[in-house]
Amino acid sequence: MYLPNNITLNMELAKEMLLHAARIGNIEVLQELIERKVALDQKDPKGYTALILACYNHQLAAAKLLLDNGADVNATDEGGNTALMGAAFKGYTDIAELLIENGAALDLQHGNGGTALMFAAMFGRNEMVRLLLVAGADSNLCDFRGQCAADLAIQQGNTVALEMLQA
Repeated sequence: MYLPNNITLNMELAKEMLLHAARIGNIEVLQELIERKVALDQKDPKGYTALILACYNHQLAAAKLLLDNGADVNATDEGGNTALMGAAFKGYTDIAELLIENGAALDLQHGNGGTALMFAAMFGRNEMVRLLLVAGADSNLCDFRGQCAADLAIQQGNTVALEMLQA
């Protein structure tokens, strides 16, 4: 065990340990915190949950462990971003596949109306565009400016994504 059984964690320390362990992929600490029934969907001041941090930092095993133990796949940070949006932004298709398999909502929109598909199209993550489209993401959703994923692909000169979005 990482901590002796007779050590009790205060809630703030447990939260900090959870978030840090998720960020760096420390499975042993995560497992121990799960065994101690630490709430998995606690947020830091920016609204990041352990799952969002694990996914954004490409910690696949940590993300799987968190999901297997009930972490909210659709939790949002203060800006309305989800773990799937972070994976799309970064281009982590393995993380996105895991999230989708665990029920991630494909078409959630963050505070400005952006979706995971829009992030993928805008940042040239074309394998992610393909994955999200195959999974059923709605390419017709628009952000607060009225732009959809195809518009963002055009702005970035991403002809590969544009072809997929228009197919």
